[in-house]
Amino acid sequence: MSILGYAAAVSASHTPALADIATRLLATDKPTWFDNPAISRRLWPATLETLYMTGLSSLITVLLGLPLGLLLVATSKRGVLANRTVNSVLGAIVNIGRSIPFIILMIALIPFTRFVMGSAIGWTSAVLPLAVAAIPFFARLVETSVLAVDPGKVEAATMMGATGRQVMFGVQVREALPGIVQGITVLIITIVGYSAIAGVLGGGGLGTLAYNYGYQRYQTDTMISTVVIIVLIVQLVQMMGDMLSRLVDHR
Repeated sequence: MSILGYAAAVSASHTPALADIATRLLATDKPTWFDNPAISRRLWPATLETLYMTGLSSLITVLLGLPLGLLLVATSKRGVLANRTVNSVLGAIVNIGRSIPFIILMIALIPFTRFVMGSAIGWTSAVLPLAVAAIPFFARLVETSVLAVDPGKVEAATMMGATGRQVMFGVQVREALPGIVQGITVLIITIVGYSAIAGVLGGGGLGTLAYNYGYQRYQTDTMISTVVIIVLIVQLVQMMGDMLSRLVDHR
């Protein structure tokens, strides 16, 4: 047999195997993460639910926690409305609220949540316990930021005849604004973490998706996808908070 004939015979004998390898390498019908219904159909709605519950809970917390934090400052020993009794009562309430683990608080609030919201399941029902847990936490952040203002500026404003309200909002809050903005940033990020815990108890969002599919059904791709989305949300919130804090810092 000539060399050319031998080469042709070898090529013919290996053609099916080579063709099979090429087909496998070039195949485009391999399953991907996006073929998983939990990711392709449920990841985006779950992300929106997390954003909704985080945004609404954060708004409620700021609206209620900011006045509470300022009241703690105003009723403190050197505050414009110094009242030891009121300050002690408010401080005790805030400390009790901060000391209860969120998952226990959420379970304890299920009857109240069902009474107020009509249901204890879903992202709308998770808003109430999220806000209740975050209000005392944010109040302390506000108090810490305001008390960190230079006392000399407060004394200077008082000596110039400023009223208690002017001292509180014109000096203390104004000087503490960058810290308060950073506190809001920390608050939102904390609520994002709380929302994942709420999802385990039927609160909806990425937490529910990760628990039902990533944990109970051993879908690692779903678990990783939810973690990536949460990390991106936290990074975006932190970046926006840092930018806004620099904008309001007049120092």
